[in-house]
Amino acid sequence: MHIRLALVTLMLAFSAQSQNLGDVSFANSGAPAAQAAFLRGLALLHDFEYADAAKAFHEAQTIDPEFSMAFWGEAMTFNHPIWFQQDLASARAAMQKAPKAKTERERDYLHTLDALYGEGTKEERDFKYADAMAALHAKYPDDVDATAFYALSLLGTAHHGRDFATYMRAAALLEEVFPTHRRHPGVLHYLIHSYDDPIHAPLGLRAARLYGDVASHAAHALHMTSHIFVAMGMWDDVIAANTKALAAHPMDCGHYAIWLQYGYLQKRKFDEAHDVLLRCKAAVPGDATKGTPVRAEDSAIGGYATMRALYFVDSGKLEEALPSARAVPSFTMAYTDALAHPTAENAARVHALAKDALAAIAQRNLSDPSHRERIEVIVQQVDALALIASGKRDEGLALLQKAAETEHSMPFEFGPPSIEKPSYELLADQLTAAGRAAEGAKAYQEQLARTPGRWLASHHLLDRDR
Repeated sequence: MHIRLALVTLMLAFSAQSQNLGDVSFANSGAPAAQAAFLRGLALLHDFEYADAAKAFHEAQTIDPEFSMAFWGEAMTFNHPIWFQQDLASARAAMQKAPKAKTERERDYLHTLDALYGEGTKEERDFKYADAMAALHAKYPDDVDATAFYALSLLGTAHHGRDFATYMRAAALLEEVFPTHRRHPGVLHYLIHSYDDPIHAPLGLRAARLYGDVASHAAHALHMTSHIFVAMGMWDDVIAANTKALAAHPMDCGHYAIWLQYGYLQKRKFDEAHDVLLRCKAAVPGDATKGTPVRAEDSAIGGYATMRALYFVDSGKLEEALPSARAVPSFTMAYTDALAHPTAENAARVHALAKDALAAIAQRNLSDPSHRERIEVIVQQVDALALIASGKRDEGLALLQKAAETEHSMPFEFGPPSIEKPSYELLADQLTAAGRAAEGAKAYQEQLARTPGRWLASHHLLDRDR
């Protein structure tokens, strides 16, 4: 048996590498004919290409119905730790199909799912799973996948917002195996997530430079490199990464398109940014403007609302607002209108839609408070601008200062700013307009500490120093 497992390990490493998804190997008791599909699924799982990973694991199950780790892999595709998403019913169904494991190590891997998909709330189960992965890692310290999945499980416990202590614990685990596993998709991917903020981003640059080449057929991997590039203000690299991601997985709205447009905006390539916006607008389905329910993560109207706001903030040009039955996109479009025309009427509309947006967030049961805090900050911004427009400048500036402090206290949100006009930048704009240039410069510097290389803040500081 040991000889067979060793031979399987060598064959699997070759098979996974040939798919341009990353290099993985995993000793197991499955049939030799099922190994290529299993390894492809494992690499795709590390790349967060969950639907394709499930297909690969199903293929392995069909070839070898007694292959317990193929069922483990399928169950793992229903848990998305970084996004705090989980399909509990489907995961439990996959576990119930799993045949008895043939080795102790396989039993140990399957046992971790008892914690991940067992009793308790999702948050409670995520912490139990992290403990189970810690035990697995301790028992198999030379198993790179146990190490990588343990690190990922730690990242999945940050329900209440990103905290550096948890993320650095994950990074420390991954750094130990990085020198000998520089082409492992999980090691590279989770290192990028661990260092995905302006303070630690330089430490993630090695992994970002490698990951796009190692997993060049995985759209999420190609995009993921841009998390580090955004945090370092490397806009050409942001554009290149998301252009490649969209070529691998074409979609006119959504994550990759938003990041591509943001890169273009920071390079002042407004025509290209506008083209991205218009492609998304054309992709918004007709039922998005009616009452048809749409999942938040699948919604083109949400992507359009975000890109419309980002485009206005940087270009000053206001694209058409599309009607939407969904609360958060409607709120975002009203916010953009209030930035463009800071009237009491527009502020009142933002207030009214904020109630619906908060209700929608409560219905989704999101534990991260930043979703609610975003709405709070935006309401303060539009109220402040309305006060300033009505001649109450001091009151408006005080409220903007409060909004900036609230936003600064929020957990760091990687990528394009979740509050499309960052509060310190907005405060700096208004202080400068009021003739308080020194205070404005300080506020721009505060903004750049959170969003390095952001053009508007950098440009205003350069203008002041000339």
